[in-house]
Amino acid sequence: MTHKVDYSWIQTFSGRAFWPLQPRMEDIDIQDIAHSLAMLCRFNGHGRIFYSVAEHAILVSRLVSPPHAPWGLLHDASEAYLTDLPKPVKRQLPDYTHCEERLQALIAKRFHLDWPLPTAVKHADMVALSTEKVALMAAEPLTWGELPSPADPTLIRGYPPLEAKQLFLARFAELFPHEARLSDSPREHSNALPP
Repeated sequence: MTHKVDYSWIQTFSGRAFWPLQPRMEDIDIQDIAHSLAMLCRFNGHGRIFYSVAEHAILVSRLVSPPHAPWGLLHDASEAYLTDLPKPVKRQLPDYTHCEERLQALIAKRFHLDWPLPTAVKHADMVALSTEKVALMAAEPLTWGELPSPADPTLIRGYPPLEAKQLFLARFAELFPHEARLSDSPREHSNALPP
């Protein structure tokens, strides 16, 4: 007898099952987010050095005013479960964009952030992009379009994944002091199928 395999979930760092297209708030875990974003390389791996989405998120959290810093840190958190797609690809996949927005809204709810993403964070994200372009990329063969002035390119360090994860979690603890669980060990959780 053949068993039908459910391919609708992924296994996260903490060992839980996560359904990216049917996410549940109780399955969103900062350890999983930090680990995955630290392992994901920006620019689809085409920078001069390894530069993680986690380090990018830390940078964005420091480019905004303190009230927006928590959103700055978590503005790309959905990529921990859906991955980081290059913009030209993402623009051709409206279903992906819908899934990303739905998951990002759930992450906002999980961490008590107002939805939608504040304009100030979107601007800081573009300043970070401009800074990363200067610090990490070869000379542009075509225009990247109009970008804001970059911040100091020496802010880009290219931390290895483990260090980027630790820095992300430290920044999270600073910005979300009410979140008690920051241990590195997987917790008890339910892997029951979503409704």
